[in-house]
Amino acid sequence: MSDQETAVIVGATGAFGAVITRRLAATGLKVIAVARSAASLASLVADTPGVEACVADIGNDSSIEVIRAALDGPVRMVVHGPGVATAGGVLVAPTAAVVDAVNIKVGGMLRLVRAVDAHLVRGSRLVAIGGHYGFEPNAWAATAGVANAALANLVRQLSWGYGPRGVTSHLVAPGPADTERLRRIAVDRAARSGITVDEALDEYRSESAIGALTTSEQVAWAVAMLLAPEADAMAGSTLFLDAGRRKGLP
Repeated sequence: MSDQETAVIVGATGAFGAVITRRLAATGLKVIAVARSAASLASLVADTPGVEACVADIGNDSSIEVIRAALDGPVRMVVHGPGVATAGGVLVAPTAAVVDAVNIKVGGMLRLVRAVDAHLVRGSRLVAIGGHYGFEPNAWAATAGVANAALANLVRQLSWGYGPRGVTSHLVAPGPADTERLRRIAVDRAARSGITVDEALDEYRSESAIGALTTSEQVAWAVAMLLAPEADAMAGSTLFLDAGRRKGLP
């Protein structure tokens, strides 16, 4: 067994995951980067010292043993950040797409935590990447809204389940982020509203108190911040990285 502390990141090749991987590797943690594509992992590993690839499908229980086999020391942090398909609004989204989103977000987080359970130590962090629409529902983001709302509940349950061991769980909830995924969603919004894609992106910005989209770098900053011992005080809570979109209280 190694004494080096490890971070395990699911969805490591995504828009958020790749930046989080590099940020955590820069702290000196060994990073196990988990994704379904060996090719995309290869380029991430080649570009980032301290990162090891782990090819696994977090939507399947087989991933538990695959991730477990990649571990040889204490796990300081897990980050669960796989993306889910955009399948339209609640009136048209296929039920299978909504169920699949919950499986990946909620089932995947459970699989990840069970894979690392024996390697968790006091001060370990269980981090899930959720999203704004889990807290501010609308009629056109069915998969992200339902899955991220369920994920928030799971994080609270994990907080109580692992709290006696000194392990804390956290949800990071970005607002609409400046990624290629959002640009694809903006195409649908533009078509629905009869506007251009640029105008649709401007509408997303206007929904923020500061007229901004969240960036991958801001999400990585929030995740790395949770490594601090002071983050114990945030056990079970949500970090809203929505650039001032959320209007509800609390």
